[in-house]
Amino acid sequence: MSHDADVDALIVGAGPVGLYAAYYAGFRGQSVAVMDSLPEVGGQVSAMYPEKSLYDIAGFPAVRGRDLIAALAEQAGRFRPRYFLGQAARGLEYSDEGFPLVTTAAGTRVRARFVVVTGGIGTFTPRRMTALARYEGSGLAYFVPRPQDYRDKDVVIAGGGDSAFDWALTLCPLARSVTLVHRREKFRAHEALVRELAGSKATVITSAEIVAASGAAGIETVDVLATTTGETTRLKAQAVVAALGFTADISALESWGLQVADRHVTVSTTMATSLRGVYAAGDITDYPGKVRLIAVGFGEAATAVNNAVAALDPATPLFPGHSSDFPGQSSGPAAPAAAIT
Repeated sequence: MSHDADVDALIVGAGPVGLYAAYYAGFRGQSVAVMDSLPEVGGQVSAMYPEKSLYDIAGFPAVRGRDLIAALAEQAGRFRPRYFLGQAARGLEYSDEGFPLVTTAAGTRVRARFVVVTGGIGTFTPRRMTALARYEGSGLAYFVPRPQDYRDKDVVIAGGGDSAFDWALTLCPLARSVTLVHRREKFRAHEALVRELAGSKATVITSAEIVAASGAAGIETVDVLATTTGETTRLKAQAVVAALGFTADISALESWGLQVADRHVTVSTTMATSLRGVYAAGDITDYPGKVRLIAVGFGEAATAVNNAVAALDPATPLFPGHSSDFPGQSSGPAAPAAAIT
């Protein structure tokens, strides 16, 4: 059967757990490909809270999300994984040799000796701001991968959850002005974030929504409608960040025939799924006593890879030995994490 890439391990999902699985597969001597629907590595961390500090990662009293992803990408890059970013996994079939063959939404076909699904909550996409849709890519954004791009700009942020407040607090030191617009009086964000933003230079407008924007080459102004009075206010803005939440979709995984319970993939103690050659790790998995933490996902990734390698070759030991016993484990300089196939 024809395919575009042939690897030992295909990791579906480029979030923290996926990146660690890519490293660990390389450590076990496997060639690796990583596939993700988002255009950059990092999954939910990069998309939703890259500037937020995490406090439950072993060995780090605190680590910024962006820095954690950069370190994980560098760690995986030692083994030069091949990245298929911006390509959601769609179909699964088996090759003539009995190996999993995954097709992306873009039509790319990757054959692997085993697959590890680390898709977190599945394929997740931002809820679009339809009123400003024509400015997507020219002023309207759903993620803020590079906060420095907003330096000295007037920024309007739509939303009332943690992500909206995180972006507002991150951009306050950089932007000329920051205005947060929320359609309700109460916020979903953590109270500590609400208090912090109240003490910043940001302006907060509640019971309102962004209804229009104007500008030729990009956004120059936005119109904000007060839902209680019906009055419209025009704000100067060169950028709008729509933090309106995300929709998650695991229908592609369900179409593979995986055993799914309550939107999670059921796995055994080896992280094996109900399908031959397909394993899972991270938030997407479910088993008795499951705890959904990044730290737990790291262990599941190592468990999945070690068991997959041993299943392919029973003569290979399940326990690979300690990494400290293998100095110079790198197969060469780290590959760039943003490399897109």
